[in-house]
Parts: sequence; structure tokens; C-alpha cells
Amino acid sequence: MPIFANAARIIRMGTMNISLPDHLKSFVDEQVAGRGYGTSSEYIRELIRRDQDRLALRRLLLDGASSAPTEPVDAEYFTSLRDRVGGQRRK
Repeated sequence: MPIFANAARIIRMGTMNISLPDHLKSFVDEQVAGRGYGTSSEYIRELIRRDQDRLALRRLLLDGASSAPTEPVDAEYFTSLRDRVGGQRRK
């Protein structure tokens, strides 16, 4: 995709200043330097995204746990599920 086409996908960002004890700031700085993040903001954004994913998974698990029981599943169920998913990919 040409660079000019990406202009429509610009994400507005707000700013937030946080205060950390020295030992936590040092930890963040080490993570940025050692794990390939360009800035501490990139590292923090990644942590927030992971937390959002974790909370979404937790909601799904709780929804599943509180749903009505179903018939037991067997190998045939998973085979039919794979066939349905595979068929959707080929379309």
C-alpha cells in the first residue's frame, strides 16, 4: 500500500504522564533497551494491549463457564468444525 494511503488510518493519541519509583523506571528502561522497544511509551502501550487481551479472554471464559451445558463433544464434532472453518477459508 502506498504511504499516502496510510494517511486515512492516523490514530489520534492523547498524552499521559506517570510517576514511577526509581526501581520501576529502571525496569522499564531495561525492557525498552533489551526488548527492542523504541520508547517507554511503546512498552507501556504493549502492556496495556496485553492487559486488554487478558481481560477479553477472561470475559469469554466466564461467559463460557456460566453458559448452559451442552452435549459432550467428541472427535467427530471437531472434525466437522475443522471442515466448516476450512470451507470458509476456501471461499
